[in-house]
Formats: sequence, structure tokens, C-alpha cells
Amino acid sequence: MALRRSVTLEDVARRAGVSRTTASYILNGHSAQMRISPDTEARVRGAATDLDYRPNRSARSLRTRRTATVGLISDQIAGEQYGSSMLTGASIAARELDHLVVMGESGGDPELERLLIEEMVDRHVDGVVYATRTARTIRLPAGLRGVRAVLLNCEDPTAQVACVLPDDEGGGRLAAAELVAAGLVHVWVLGVDPVPDATAGRRRMVGIRAELALAGIAVAGVVDCDWTVGEGFAATRDWLTRGGRAEGLICMNDRLAMGAYQALAEAGLRVPDDISVVSFDGSALASWLRPELTSVELPFPELGALAVRRLLDPDDHGGTDSVPLSVRAGGSVRRR
Repeated sequence: MALRRSVTLEDVARRAGVSRTTASYILNGHSAQMRISPDTEARVRGAATDLDYRPNRSARSLRTRRTATVGLISDQIAGEQYGSSMLTGASIAARELDHLVVMGESGGDPELERLLIEEMVDRHVDGVVYATRTARTIRLPAGLRGVRAVLLNCEDPTAQVACVLPDDEGGGRLAAAELVAAGLVHVWVLGVDPVPDATAGRRRMVGIRAELALAGIAVAGVVDCDWTVGEGFAATRDWLTRGGRAEGLICMNDRLAMGAYQALAEAGLRVPDDISVVSFDGSALASWLRPELTSVELPFPELGALAVRRLLDPDDHGGTDSVPLSVRAGGSVRRR
């Protein structure tokens, strides 16, 4: 079967009864500038629709030196619920700006990351969003120096590059404020950052301590563990076995909270009657737990969208944007 011939700009111009130049002006958004009549514009756009005309992006990129593509390079976000939300936000924002996202995932392999960056640069993408699954500090990859780039969910304090991060300190304040508003004064925290260069846990703790201090309260203690369901269960069980008790428990993510729920139930303690629980992420897991978990929601789609908008904004000259978090209220906090 013969391949269908691509519709050209000349075909559109012929159908509309105008010159190729006039059709080009109209389809490239210059009708007003060239004082083209509304009737002529309507005929050309109608012809383009009837013929299913698609602009030749390669030819356009040669003229404009822009490819209408954005590179997104990450360590491991596509398969993660939160990471995929960032990717969705980035893709929607790119389409709104008439761009497509070309993605590459390194899996944490430095050599693969280097090759991905080279590939993006060779494709002449209009810029690169460099994203990480965990909020952390990084060293800007050598291949991105001199390339228009935005860091997403990570930062390099030594480099002059735009960064988009969640406001984890503000999120810590929100979590603590939920317990303070409930009249709770004996508050423990479950979990610390398991990765040395991770920043979320440290910043959340700053916010938690600051918000409690406003009410004249100090953190009663911290239960140290990694951010997994299993670790949350084991650490909470051990804490309870040692006589640990609290009015309120702030978990550093929803997975930890799930483990804590299980350990508390095993010990005969009820949420929120015996202990109130607040967490971070705002994931689907929070809505599955019973009672539904009150969780500080991270704005992953907004983070991805803002990174792309900043990347494609010619007037953006760097600096860090911290995107606010919000509380998804559940039934895990009881007022005294």
C-alpha cells in the first residue's frame, strides 16, 4: 500500500486561494502584524483543517533555531507515583507552550546520565529539566553547564541555575499546626532522611520545631528510621515496647504512617482516640487508611509545570522557587 503524501503549505495555500507566503504568515500567527483580513485567515485555517495539515517541525527549527522540545532527565521518577505526577505536570505545561517533552531516565547510573544529556543536547532541545525522585542537593552534571536548565526537586548551592522545590519547611509548619490546633502538646516525630544529601526531612523538622515553638511546645522526641512501611512498623513497635507514648505523632511520609498505624493497632492503641497522626505526601495511601490519614500534600504536578514554564521563559534568570504544600484533612487527628 502506497504511503500517503504529506500535505504541504503549498497545498493549503492552493485550497484557500492565497499565496504560500500569506498562508505561512497566517499559520505562524502573524495575521494581525501583516494586516491580513479575518476572511482570508478563516479560509486558510479552514483549508489547513480540511487537509489535516501539520507543520514541518524540522524546517521550522532550522528557521527559528528552536525545536519545540524540552528534555527531561531524571534518576527514577517515571515509575513512581509522585514522580509520574511531576512528569504529567511538566508535559501539560509544555503542550500549553506548544512544546513536547522528551524524557530520559538514568536509574542513578552516572554514565547513562551523561549519555542522556549528550543525546538531549545533540537533539537541540530548547532546554533541559533535571529532576530527582527525592528532594536533595546535587552537583550539576558537567554536560548541563552552559545549557539552559532548571533543577526540579533538587538544588546545587554552588551553581547559578534555576531550581523548583517543594516548600518542605512550610509543610513542616502545616503538620505541626494541625496538632497544635487540636490542643496536643506531647508530640513525637517518626523518621529522618535516610539519604545523606536529602533535604526534605531536615527542612520539615525545622518547620515542625518552629511551629511548635510558637505554641511554647518542644518536640518530645524523634524515632529514627527509613521511610518505608516496614521500617515505620518496626520502629513504632520498638518505641512502644520501650514505653513510648505521645498525644500526637508526625510521620515523615504516608508509608511510615501506614507502618505506624499497624504497630499502634497491634499495641491496642486507636487512631485518633489514643494518638493523633499527621503525615506528608498526600498520596492515595493516605485515603486508603482507616481512619483516613491527615497528610500534608506535596504539589508534584505544580512542581513539574513550574519547572517547564521557567525553562521556557526567556526572562527567567535563575533563583529558587519554593512551591507551597497544603493539608489534605482526614480523620486521624482528634481535638482534645
